[in-house]
Amino acid sequence: MKSLFLKFLLIILLFNGCSNKDEKVSIIEEKDIELQMIDAYKKGISAMKDGDVLFAVKNFNEAELLFPQSEWAPKSSLMAAYAYYSQNYYIDAINEIERFLKTYPNSKRLNYANFLLGMCYYESIIDERKDLKPLIKAKEIFTFVVDAYPASDFAMDAQFKLELIEDILASKEMYVGKHYIKKEKWIAAINRFKVVINEYDTTVYAEEALHRLVEVHYKIGLTEEAKKYAKVLGYNYDSSEWYKQSYVIFNKDYVNPISKIKKEKKGFIKRKFLGLFK
Repeated sequence: MKSLFLKFLLIILLFNGCSNKDEKVSIIEEKDIELQMIDAYKKGISAMKDGDVLFAVKNFNEAELLFPQSEWAPKSSLMAAYAYYSQNYYIDAINEIERFLKTYPNSKRLNYANFLLGMCYYESIIDERKDLKPLIKAKEIFTFVVDAYPASDFAMDAQFKLELIEDILASKEMYVGKHYIKKEKWIAAINRFKVVINEYDTTVYAEEALHRLVEVHYKIGLTEEAKKYAKVLGYNYDSSEWYKQSYVIFNKDYVNPISKIKKEKKGFIKRKFLGLFK
């Protein structure tokens, strides 16, 4: 009986010894992997500073794979995306960020990841007159950042970018509208200018769009419609150059005081600009 008890006790001790040994080995291996991960991450940072984006990404991806359960993994993934972005590899950066968003949906850095994604689309715009897709995508993402993270610093930057995008989209409509005027496609031109005043009324192009609506409607004989837009232009932008040009449409003998001064080389003359319609 005593012999059986001793054997049982020996077995327990052996198992405990193996368990402790395995735990120690596991801890050592984990620390070794963590050191390798940190080393890979540092190499990535160094390579990025040197402009070697491909080597930087290689190391950031290696760091992520070495210790995927650590907090450094999502950080490494984002750094890989930023490395691509920093050297204008926007498609690669977009792919990295989209992978990050799928792999780490609960990351604390989602606000930055989405903002960076928006920047990738924004920076990849080559010619907005031919391809609006990157611009529209950037607008969609920046709007999401503003709505989802209103208290973040990224929301402020995203809002500023949205204002720039609005200007670009409005300029696109103006470009097409003026093209239609040259082709004497009056209705198509009118529709483009209406888009500007209905959707991009806070941009610098709103004044010109109103003037073009005055111009086109007057040209095709819709004088009352022309007057309507002229009143809107005068009410909102009574001191603008576009308002003065609209005034000339109805008052052929009107001469811009500034132009007259330059032409006659006289001293400055101040005049009050009369209301368009009383």
